[in-house]
Amino acid sequence: MALFEYFPNNYVWNLSVNIALGSGAQIGEIEDMCRPLRQAAAEGADAGTPEFLQQWIRVADNLIELAAEDEAKGRNFSASGKLQRAALYYLTAERMQGHGHPGRAETYDKAQRAFRRALIIGKEDCERVEVPYEPARLAGLLTLAPGIRTRSPCVLYVNGLDSCKELLYWSRLPQALARRGISTLCIDQPGTGEALRLHELHATHESERWASPCYDWLASHPAIDPARIGIVGISLGGYFAPRAVAFEPRFASGVAWGGNHNWAEVQQRRLRREGENPVPHYWNHVMWVFGARSIDAFLEMSRGMHLDGVLDRIRVPFLVTHGARDRQIPLEYAQQTYDQLVNSPRRELKVFTEREGGVEHVGADNMSYGRDYIADWFAETLGGHLA
Repeated sequence: MALFEYFPNNYVWNLSVNIALGSGAQIGEIEDMCRPLRQAAAEGADAGTPEFLQQWIRVADNLIELAAEDEAKGRNFSASGKLQRAALYYLTAERMQGHGHPGRAETYDKAQRAFRRALIIGKEDCERVEVPYEPARLAGLLTLAPGIRTRSPCVLYVNGLDSCKELLYWSRLPQALARRGISTLCIDQPGTGEALRLHELHATHESERWASPCYDWLASHPAIDPARIGIVGISLGGYFAPRAVAFEPRFASGVAWGGNHNWAEVQQRRLRREGENPVPHYWNHVMWVFGARSIDAFLEMSRGMHLDGVLDRIRVPFLVTHGARDRQIPLEYAQQTYDQLVNSPRRELKVFTEREGGVEHVGADNMSYGRDYIADWFAETLGGHLA
């Protein structure tokens, strides 16, 4: 397989390691955190997650101390880099825990404080913003394209089941889009990130409920062209983004970074232990995300999470990407989405193969190919530039 497999026969833990590596982790720090966990990892995806939390927090806490020493000497850029890695390690460890696990909430808070401080002292081209959404607000990270003189294109970048706006930012898609003259808003929509953890906003299969307010916010921004706003969703976002475009026709272009045509059906497969799960304590996690009190209640809530019968509403360019060896979501679901985009004036299915890489789920083995392909797609369909 294509993933870097530090832990033999433990896909879920290896996925987290690969996500961290793709988001800016240092291999020496990965070794320091993971070597003490080999025995725990051998016990399966769920059993050793408290030890995972302990080891990753240990290294993150040390980075916080080192960053403070840098900042005391006025070395803010150096401190910012360490703070971003600390935030990454906190978030990776937090993502691996079951809902309500001791220390989870505190770890998330530490990650938020580290990341926000990193943006400020590192002078990152990224601003924390909040989008009105009753009864609360949705937190986002806005990256504006450099050198804007007129209103420019923008992409709304949405989470999957278990990601957060910081991981979206670290995927480097916002930076790739900015280089092409396109701004990006990474959003914690209901069921993810701050929306779930701080405001108890649960996921809904009707993604247009939150995507339309995000569009309205972007359209009102003085630097963004309302006629050139696109949307991309990663992983389960490969369901959310097409659904949003189908019911919010003001989006000018769309991308599913990982086809996810029938997530309701995927849950039945997971009940039969077919395919891999994205996180430990899977059923505990999805119940939390959807606000369900039982697995049966969750299955009922997610029953509408398929794209059959809605994609013919899409009348703008749409790209579907998928890894040829995705172990979570079978390739057939990407094909189904593509096949039903019958009214899109420009539809494309891009399958990443062994020749290039990015064959695992949303390119966890190598995100660069998906990132560049998607950025180029938006440059072509929203009026950015390729050179």
